[in-house]
Amino acid sequence: MTAWQLTNALAAFLLPPGSLILLIAGGLVLHRSRPRTARLLLAAGLAGLYACSMPLTADFLLRNWESPPAVIAADAAQAIVVLGGGRYREAPEYGADTVSAPTLVRLRYAARLQRSSGHPVLVSGGSPDGGTVDEAQTMKQVLEQEFAVPVRWMEGSSDNTLQNARLSYRMLRAEGIRTIVLVTHAWHMPRARLAFEQSGFRVIPAPTAHTTRTPLTILDFLPDARAMRTSSLFCHEIIGMFWYRLRLLFHAQAREFP
Repeated sequence: MTAWQLTNALAAFLLPPGSLILLIAGGLVLHRSRPRTARLLLAAGLAGLYACSMPLTADFLLRNWESPPAVIAADAAQAIVVLGGGRYREAPEYGADTVSAPTLVRLRYAARLQRSSGHPVLVSGGSPDGGTVDEAQTMKQVLEQEFAVPVRWMEGSSDNTLQNARLSYRMLRAEGIRTIVLVTHAWHMPRARLAFEQSGFRVIPAPTAHTTRTPLTILDFLPDARAMRTSSLFCHEIIGMFWYRLRLLFHAQAREFP
C-alpha cells in the first residue's frame, strides 16, 4: 500500500460518512453492555449523518471556509501556479488519461488569468494513485491544445499539496521567481496558501469554483448525496489544515534544535 493509499484509507474513517458510521456501529455493539453510552453514540451518529447530508448545513460550512474572490493586478506577480485536482483515468472518449472535472475548472480560470496578465504558467500535480502519466502532463496538454495557453514549467512529482508547494518553489526559485498567483478551488485555497507561503512564496490567491448562495427551498433541508460530499470536503480541509500546521511546527522546531 502506498503512502497516498494509506492516507486516504485513514481519511475514510475520519471523515463523514465513515466517522459517523463508526459512531453508529459503536452504539450497536454497546447496546447491551452500556445502553446509555450506546444511545448517545447512536444519537450522535444519526444526527451527524442527517446534518452532514443536508445542503443547508454543508453549503454553509464550506462557504464560510472558502477564500474570498480575488482582484488581481496584472503586474502583481511573476508567474501563475495551477494545482492539479485529480485525473480522469483511461478516459474512453479520449483514449488516454486526461484531467478530471475539478482540474478542468482550475485550468479554465488559469487560462483566463494568463491571457489577461501574460504571466508564464507552472502546472503542478503528480500521480499519487499510480499510472504512467502524471497530472502535470495532462494539465499541460489541455491548457496548450484546448485553451491555447503555453505552459513553461511542469512539476509532476508531487503527491500532495505540501509537495506541490516545495517542488514548485525549487523550480521557480532557480529563475528568481518568488511571487505567484496561485490557482485552486476556493475550499482548497486556505491550506494551499499556507503550504506555499511556508515554502517561501509570496502568494496572491486566485480561488475558483466558490460555493454560491441560492434561494432557500425545502430541498435544502432534505438528505442529499452531494451535500454529504461537500461536508466531507469541509472536514477534510479542517483536518488537513491542522495536520499541515502540526507538520510545519515540528519542522521549524527541528531546524531550531538540530
